[in-house]
Amino acid sequence: MINYLLKKLAHYFKTYYITLAIITLSVIIVFIFMLLSGILRMKDEYSIKRIYFADNISASHKILIDKFNKLHAGKIEVVPIDLPFEKFSTNERKELLIRSLRNKSDRIDLFSVDQIWVPRFAKWTEPMNKYFTTKQRSEILNQIIETCYYNDTLVAVPLYFDIGVLYCNERLLDKLPDREEIKGELRKSITWEKFLKLGERMKKGSSPFFLFPADKYEGLMCTFAEMLASQNEKLFAADTVNLNSKAVRKSVQLLIDLVNRYKLSPKEILSYREAETYKDFINRNGAFMRGWPGLYEWYKENIKRGDASSFIKKYPLPHFEGGKPVSILGGWNLMVSKYSANKPETFEFIKFLLSEESQKTLYLSGGYLPVKKSIYADSLFMKKNSELKFYKDLLSSAVQRPFVDKYTRYSDIIAYYINEAMGNKMSADEALFKAQKIINSGDLFIR
Repeated sequence: MINYLLKKLAHYFKTYYITLAIITLSVIIVFIFMLLSGILRMKDEYSIKRIYFADNISASHKILIDKFNKLHAGKIEVVPIDLPFEKFSTNERKELLIRSLRNKSDRIDLFSVDQIWVPRFAKWTEPMNKYFTTKQRSEILNQIIETCYYNDTLVAVPLYFDIGVLYCNERLLDKLPDREEIKGELRKSITWEKFLKLGERMKKGSSPFFLFPADKYEGLMCTFAEMLASQNEKLFAADTVNLNSKAVRKSVQLLIDLVNRYKLSPKEILSYREAETYKDFINRNGAFMRGWPGLYEWYKENIKRGDASSFIKKYPLPHFEGGKPVSILGGWNLMVSKYSANKPETFEFIKFLLSEESQKTLYLSGGYLPVKKSIYADSLFMKKNSELKFYKDLLSSAVQRPFVDKYTRYSDIIAYYINEAMGNKMSADEALFKAQKIINSGDLFIR
């Protein structure tokens, strides 16, 4: 009996220790597996190159970012930093980017800039000559690639371009008996003199005749620059500014008179930027508006009622009699921070954005005007998207704002005083005198 119990006890302990050993070994194996998996995951995590991209990240941008990330899964990931136009003015965006670059932060690899900022940002960005061959640069529209150089060095590449446009509410225009004759004038760029007479005929009720952004910012400067260039006048000579000319005074006086003498533009525009201008044009059934090519997409996103292109048509902007039709070029260029630790991967993403397929996606999904010549040479694509011909033709009358280091400072000063004059706070002569005095002094300008 005792022998039997001893055998049973021995068998029990043997089974127990074998089971314990198996459990312990299993736990060790699971632990090692989890540890190795964690290490591998950490390795994969650290091997992914993350590109931080600061821009107004629209739905169209997201489409391309997601596509790029999918193509480069596990290797490169673009992380968007959204700076929406609705929350940040162009100047606020500029200051946020400058602050980051001044601190030599590597938290932004790629960012977009207004064309006129290129000289301002050049010292903080990676020169691009070695990344883009002469042939690759020649594939971009000539007028647009020109905005990407500073001191003969390529420091940016364009993502898309804008150009000044006159929008017309043809529901109002079609009420006139001579509407076809007027449309003919508009198609070849109506003169300001005839435009004012048309305004006298169409001015009625609460519907504004002509709306344009006239806040104290670059949008007002664009309209002023277009009026000036229409008279073959240059505001800048090298790095100096001349506000003492008849053409400058004529342009400023017209801006004042549109609001105060002719009352063809409401006083509210003095605080309007693009979004407010578009909203007022639609809500108050305006007749004409100075804007950029994105109106139809803005209408689709914000009004969500019908198709704006069915009754709002595009024309070249007015010009002074004896002068020439002119539209200011705009748009956003891409620049790479010289503090970026991921330059090769960042340029791979840029080249993806500049591919013909990506450029077409930006246009078809968001209305962003392509910068590649090949798209405008694609007869089938142009036939399906006929409005691109309008913009291609408009490029022949396009002018650029000056690419000088201090342009944004000069622009801020000039726009401020033109706005003050339009608000009847001073005359055109006084506004121009004060602006010239501050520009010449070099003093810090505080509004």
